[in-house]
Amino acid sequence: MSDESTLPIGRVQAWAMAARPKTLTAAVAPVVAGTGLAAHDGVFVVLPAAAALLGAILIQIGTNFANDYYDFVRGGDTEERVGPTRVTQAGIIDPPAVKRGVFAVLGAAILVGVYLVAVAGWPIVVIGLASVVCAVAYTGGPFPLAYHGLGDVFVFVFFGLIAVGGTYFVQALTWPLDALLAGAGLGALSTAILVVNNLRDIETDERAGKRTLAVRLGKSGTCAELVALITLGAMVPVLGWRVFGWPVASLAALIAIPLAISPVRTAFRYEHPSELIPALGATARVVVVYGVALGAGLALG
Repeated sequence: MSDESTLPIGRVQAWAMAARPKTLTAAVAPVVAGTGLAAHDGVFVVLPAAAALLGAILIQIGTNFANDYYDFVRGGDTEERVGPTRVTQAGIIDPPAVKRGVFAVLGAAILVGVYLVAVAGWPIVVIGLASVVCAVAYTGGPFPLAYHGLGDVFVFVFFGLIAVGGTYFVQALTWPLDALLAGAGLGALSTAILVVNNLRDIETDERAGKRTLAVRLGKSGTCAELVALITLGAMVPVLGWRVFGWPVASLAALIAIPLAISPVRTAFRYEHPSELIPALGATARVVVVYGVALGAGLALG
């Protein structure tokens, strides 16, 4: 295998490909929503909010690197896989280099966490360590979560409940119930990205022994899960408005829901996995529009 410096694409481009920039909406959107809620409650603090954003992005990139590496070494990524290029499987970056990248990026996330611990105390130690461990355990370690149908739970909890609530906590030092509600909305839609991804890979994952929830539920069950997640995302701003007194402007998050119609329709009607590639990008756009609209609606309202 060639050294990464001699490959036809540049080193920076290769690592950017491994980072999967289009997936970073799942890291950014919940932090924006949590910060918007903090601003609405009058507890917004800029430096902890910025550190939470940086930490979330680093953990997402570290998770992507880990997935790239561990899916390859476990045999989950093969030439039959349909979807964006995985740099390890494609031979673009040597596996040991990708593994070093995992720990370098997660190490940087830990450094950001040190500052947040100084700001918000021991709860951030628990949240930070759990996030870093699960970033690797998603596809690595003795019990990889994604291989045992727990990837959806991981995304819902860490890219929803914890990302939104933790962002609020580092600014306010409290974790109110409506932060959990907002986290449920972002978690549901972020999980929808994973559902579309796993639906696309359902056949190759099953052959590789990767028992994702999509493999366990089958195509019909996975489509039903997708609809349920979108529905939950739509319910959250309404519940926030009616139950917690969120401003009417927070209902702006609902503008993202019609954007989900196309990927959901594709999920039900596709004949070849490649048809789900654009649906994956469309679902990621739903998440970023929802997160930004909810955060802005809360802050400005």
